[in-house]
Amino acid sequence: MTENDIQSFAVIDAGTNSIKFHIGERAPGGIWRTVVDRAEVTRMGEGFGQERVITPAALERVVVAIQGMVDEAKQHGVQAMAAVGTAGLRIASNGPDVVAAIAARTGVSIEVISGEDEGRLAYLGARSGLGAFAGSLVVFDTGGGSSQFTFGSGSRVDERFSVEVGAVKYTERFHLDQPVSPESLRDAVAAIAADLARLDGRPSPDQLVAMGGVVTNITAVRHRLATYDPTVVQGTVLDRTEIDRQIELYRTQDAASRRSIVGLQAKREEVILAGACIVRTIMEKLGKQTLTVSDRGLRHGVLAERFGT
Repeated sequence: MTENDIQSFAVIDAGTNSIKFHIGERAPGGIWRTVVDRAEVTRMGEGFGQERVITPAALERVVVAIQGMVDEAKQHGVQAMAAVGTAGLRIASNGPDVVAAIAARTGVSIEVISGEDEGRLAYLGARSGLGAFAGSLVVFDTGGGSSQFTFGSGSRVDERFSVEVGAVKYTERFHLDQPVSPESLRDAVAAIAADLARLDGRPSPDQLVAMGGVVTNITAVRHRLATYDPTVVQGTVLDRTEIDRQIELYRTQDAASRRSIVGLQAKREEVILAGACIVRTIMEKLGKQTLTVSDRGLRHGVLAERFGT
């Protein structure tokens, strides 16, 4: 096999809290190898407010991040690039203007996908990293602006939906970037639980798989990873006790103090408490004591669907 037989492709996933960037090399036979896989926290949804407007400052952070990713893709000689936008761009009142501005300044045309497509592609990405598994499966991806749920069995998708349950909203509403009392935390969890009512009364799946920046950061903290290692994160099993331990850890500290926690990615310190509460609430509603962490996600699903053989 020669270098000419290997093709590389890039995916940009523009989320409410972070922009994820992935470059994969595809060899003959459809075998993928990760070349680049990173995320940059841009807080696109910061200060959304009732008007749901992406601010000029947030747009500037997004443009700078995407331009850097475009430059990196060129350095690696990628054959093609796909860019998708999720909850932040779906619900922003100025979403189309932001997409147009990004295209004008970076040359990247972002396709804003539905919550259902986001769930389907995330399921495809997560499922590809599980190996042989035939039981009932729920895959969820909770981000800054929304959470996607996909219910299936093996490789079959039975149901998928998206709800506007994301870490940024609850962080701002309940000031979860600051130390909070147990009573205030209970109020926040109650609000999250109410907004996740669509999960009520469902049977407990054989396996629950979580993906996204919240859960991978929780996992990195669990393993005390000073340097993020996807091979350690992938497949980690987290239980409710560990999630509860981390919630208490974050609850008692402000964002500045959380920066010293080993494993917590820079700029995640503000939203990590809200994110952990969302994860814990999902586990409780679906009757699971444990979940399996997938380092794979939407970007891997996009890569497989758009550029797979």
